[in-house]
Amino acid sequence: MRLLSLLAASVTALSAAHLCAFADDMPDVSAKAAVVMDAESGELVFSKNAALRLPMASTTKIMSALIVLEQDGLDEPFTVDVRAVDTEGSTMGLEKGDRVTLRELCAGMLLPSGNDAANAAAYRVSGSIEGFVGLMNERAKELGLSDTHFATPSGLDDYTDDHYSSAADMASLAAFAVKNEDFRAVCSKGSMSLPVSGKKLYNTNKLLDSCEGVFGVKTGFTDKAGRCLVSACERKGKTLVCVTLDDRDDWADHKALYDACFALYKEQALPFSDRELDVPVVGSECESVKARVTDPTAVLLSGRAGKLETRVYVLPFAYAPVRKGDVLGYVDHYYMGSFIGRRKICALSTAPVLEAKKDDSGFGIDDVLSLLF
Repeated sequence: MRLLSLLAASVTALSAAHLCAFADDMPDVSAKAAVVMDAESGELVFSKNAALRLPMASTTKIMSALIVLEQDGLDEPFTVDVRAVDTEGSTMGLEKGDRVTLRELCAGMLLPSGNDAANAAAYRVSGSIEGFVGLMNERAKELGLSDTHFATPSGLDDYTDDHYSSAADMASLAAFAVKNEDFRAVCSKGSMSLPVSGKKLYNTNKLLDSCEGVFGVKTGFTDKAGRCLVSACERKGKTLVCVTLDDRDDWADHKALYDACFALYKEQALPFSDRELDVPVVGSECESVKARVTDPTAVLLSGRAGKLETRVYVLPFAYAPVRKGDVLGYVDHYYMGSFIGRRKICALSTAPVLEAKKDDSGFGIDDVLSLLF
């Protein structure tokens, strides 16, 4: 598209409940730290000790699986490194000589929470546990996870105090991870049969079958971290991510938080929905065409105080022919500083090319062009 010009920008305050009333509507959760995050905007709809650094057990494997799924050769079979087989805690059942793929190891991490799968993936991708952990920490910095540091790919934390995250960071990580189609396809499965290794895996996430709209993400437990749970839930086209760290009643807390937080979301009318624009047209008998933004005209937003910013971009002019439905610009929407969606500005009518006019002798511009060329 030709260079767009900034036509207008407006900031509209959303109607909001008083923050105290907002807080009073939330359930009392037993977690040491917890957040519910809007996966689209990054808004914290609920928070309790959101930035507190705590061990996060096997929810660590969200980062490990994400890094693995970004590698080439996901479905290329290989023999697992023997050093990965002998590990403590939960496993996917890897044995010496087993052949697997990286995609299968991701399933082994995200479903039965296999520590052997995390280590096998680390050796395959980086050649060592230490090298893979370096990748994890580099990625954490890239994603702005300022309260996160990894020491293992599995989340085992018995021998280190340098393995930690926060509820807010884990929510940001999960919100990013579920945008990866391969990641979401794996973490949402209740069970999987692996074609190369021949193993049958079962997901430890009980919310998949017991909470409306939940499609992931990862469970975790160690003696040091307690029960940790990261989940994602979609209702009415809106995705929320819930994180609880050191929570003795995590299944119930996630269900209660989702019910309370989704109840806060109401349809908010989007600015610029009814406004028509006149876009000048060059090379047509029509001097301009009418244009207007396409659906949707409303979006689900929480009742929390915030600002919806609208930025409108439109062509300074269009060249004929213009057809009904042609895109002549865009309207971008931002909520609390985060991009939440783009709508097209489309022509409502047509503007045909101006036909060449001939003088009284019947000699027109087309005849001139034929003589010249």
